[in-house]
Amino acid sequence: MRQNPAIDTVVYDFGNVLVHWDPRGAFRDHDPAEVEEFFAGFDFPAFNRLMDAGTRPFAAARAEVAARTPRWTPFLDTYLERYPDTLAAGPVDGSAALVDELRRLGLRLYGLTNWWAETFQHAVRAAPAIGLMDGVVVSGRVGLAKPDPAIYTHLCDTFAVAPARAVFIDDSAANVAAAQAAGFHAIRFTTTRELRTALHDLGLPVTTPA
Repeated sequence: MRQNPAIDTVVYDFGNVLVHWDPRGAFRDHDPAEVEEFFAGFDFPAFNRLMDAGTRPFAAARAEVAARTPRWTPFLDTYLERYPDTLAAGPVDGSAALVDELRRLGLRLYGLTNWWAETFQHAVRAAPAIGLMDGVVVSGRVGLAKPDPAIYTHLCDTFAVAPARAVFIDDSAANVAAAQAAGFHAIRFTTTRELRTALHDLGLPVTTPA
């Protein structure tokens, strides 16, 4: 199969696409009931979205929590201190081999990830394929987060990416829909095996599962 000349770029999300991320991994030695109360009662997902968006540095966000619900500040401190444990499962199966294959095909590779500015330093160690990207936009560093259309525009402007010539890969349906609206070929990630098939269907000559 010949490569589709209309596609020259692949844009990757990272969390649970290239590297497994489990926020509960930072609390393995905590009481499970307390951990669940933290995630639900404190609403960690909402806090995480704010940090992903880079609306304020962690120190400022922590101070707000300390003033409002001081019970949870030790949990936030633990999360930051033990962040590598959230990535302990390492690379998603087959992801490194696929990144290497795409590079050998001569495709441009970029990352567009919702990730705290304070924790992204741990990403490459957990999944070395992240370090093979030609460039990365980290939401927490630029003050924008998916699925805000502005972050897709930022990626395209920063790295001269033409959406019509690019494939975007993410495990979030909302982020995939936003990429499609921005003009990308977009694939919702489930497994690397299925991703290979989807890329092949777009005309990229990647090896497909037997």
